[in-house]
Amino acid sequence: MATVHNEIDNWLVADLHGELSADERSALHTHLVDCAGCRKTHQATKLMNKILEETLAQEKPDPVFEQRMLAEFRNRIPQRSGFAKLLADLMHMRAVQIAAVAAILLTLVQVGRMITGENMIAVRDRERYVQAQPAAPQSRVAPSQPAQAGTLAESDELAAGRARGFAPSTPASSLAKEAKNKTESFAQAERTIVTGSNIPTAAEPAPKPAETPAPELANRKLVRNATVELEIVSFDNAVQKITAFANEEHGYVATTDSQKQANGKLRGQVVVKVLPENLDHFLQKVRGLGELKNQTLGTEDVTKAYFDTDARLKNAHVMEQRLIDMLKTKTGKVSDLLQVERELGRVREDIEKMQGELKYWDSQVQFATVTISLAEKDMEEPAAFLLKERSQLALYAPDVEKIYNDVKSLTSQKVQITNAQLNRDYSGRISAQVSVLIAPEESDAVIARVKGLGRVENFQTQTERVAQGGTGMSENAKTKRDKVELNITISREEQEQALQQTSLRIRTSSVDEKAKELRVLAEKEGGRIRNSTFSRDPDGREFANLSLRMPMKNYSVLMQSLNSLGKVENVSVQRQDRTGAQIDEANAPADISIQVYSQGNIVSHESGLLATLRRTLAQSASAIMWSLRMIGVAIAFLAPWVVAIVVIVWITKRAIRARGK
Repeated sequence: MATVHNEIDNWLVADLHGELSADERSALHTHLVDCAGCRKTHQATKLMNKILEETLAQEKPDPVFEQRMLAEFRNRIPQRSGFAKLLADLMHMRAVQIAAVAAILLTLVQVGRMITGENMIAVRDRERYVQAQPAAPQSRVAPSQPAQAGTLAESDELAAGRARGFAPSTPASSLAKEAKNKTESFAQAERTIVTGSNIPTAAEPAPKPAETPAPELANRKLVRNATVELEIVSFDNAVQKITAFANEEHGYVATTDSQKQANGKLRGQVVVKVLPENLDHFLQKVRGLGELKNQTLGTEDVTKAYFDTDARLKNAHVMEQRLIDMLKTKTGKVSDLLQVERELGRVREDIEKMQGELKYWDSQVQFATVTISLAEKDMEEPAAFLLKERSQLALYAPDVEKIYNDVKSLTSQKVQITNAQLNRDYSGRISAQVSVLIAPEESDAVIARVKGLGRVENFQTQTERVAQGGTGMSENAKTKRDKVELNITISREEQEQALQQTSLRIRTSSVDEKAKELRVLAEKEGGRIRNSTFSRDPDGREFANLSLRMPMKNYSVLMQSLNSLGKVENVSVQRQDRTGAQIDEANAPADISIQVYSQGNIVSHESGLLATLRRTLAQSASAIMWSLRMIGVAIAFLAPWVVAIVVIVWITKRAIRARGK
């Protein structure tokens, strides 16, 4: 068995080139540790390898040597030339290789057929079938392309079937008989023509569709029409004249339509048929009936559509006749006959539609259509005017609830209350709103009665005239009054805002007495004291403040009476005019604020001698007390410093004495 020691040279070389495994390298190192000779050889091998690497690392082979070696190798390989070289090059191409494989496979298939004799049997059967088929008559219609394809396909199947299933000893008579049957079936298929309804009929050439004749200029189909809008005086007279014009131009009035508006005016439309050559002359006459608003002339060329429809109608008649012939023969299945009947019904329906279209176009071409729109003058003039009145009434009364109930009691057939509300807020103020619809003949009396229930603060009336059956103005239209809408607002008198506010002062020596006289004057002139106060100050001055409300009609008299109470001063007047409102100024409230006062003592108790002495003594005492307070503050501030200085001086003296001893 070979050991590491015996093959130490190989192990060392393998170790130098890194070709040993981990286990082999471990075994080598273990042996080198134990064997001194091998260890010495290892050192020598390593040294030799190092020397060789250092020596040969810088040595390079001669380039000429490399070229010489390559040339020697080329000379040893034999060179091809001519056809052999071309064939070798082609065999290296992938396409040539695939073609060669395919050719080999086809060759193998042909060889297999030749061995089995399959092709020979098929050829003999085909020749035998063709010889047995009788010749077709010359007058027979050539079979269609699908029939020929079917015949060839069946012959191939027959030949293949004979090759597969018939024995070579099959008698020729049976083959001829079968071929004859096949031929007759093919001929029958060729003689059969399948129509759109799948009904077999005798072979006949298909009818050619009727060609659309090219329309000539003299035979064009033109439809002329016109529309005219006229404003006339009388609709009936205009219709009579239009009828006469139509008769003169060998036409007639087709339709007449009229509508009567709310204002009595007539509006309508007349359709007239006239000969196309008389259309222009007829329009000229019609334009003279009134004011022309609009006119439109148009011509539509229906020649192509007309002749196309006529051609389709002829073809439909041909198809109808063919379907009728099919039904007369009564050949085929019942389902096929039913299908023919359905097709015949559809064709006849199309024929009726096309005949109707041709008749319609003939009538349109024969006569021109004129549509005349007529409207009498002042068509938008209103038929009547509806006069609507809306009134706003504001009442002030001391008892709102009583007036509210009185207004509600006015309800009757001609007075209808649509809304009634009585409101009271958290402060106790009360108000009411009532909406009333009143018949026109009773409106004035009802409004006057409502005004008498309280004092009218405001009254406004709005009148609106609404046109009915038209717009604009009309001298002949009647005016009708609608129900009057009255909206009433009821409030207490205290809530009313004064029309005028006045403030003044009256100077007098006796305030209390003059204030009483002022109350008497206010009550005499219809005024009412709303607020009054009285006060006296320490100087003996007295003040009496009075606030009163009175009607404006008594305002001037009261102001003149105030001069008898004392000297009137500082008079200020403010007036609040309300534009757009009807106000009863005579009864409108006016607020007057009056202050009655007296001058009091000339020298008051605070400006006399004793008062001055008291104030002087009080001020002196206050000054002395202030001085004392300041002295105390100074003592309190200086005392600590004085004590500190005394202590320091005492300590210093003691220290000096102590040193002297």
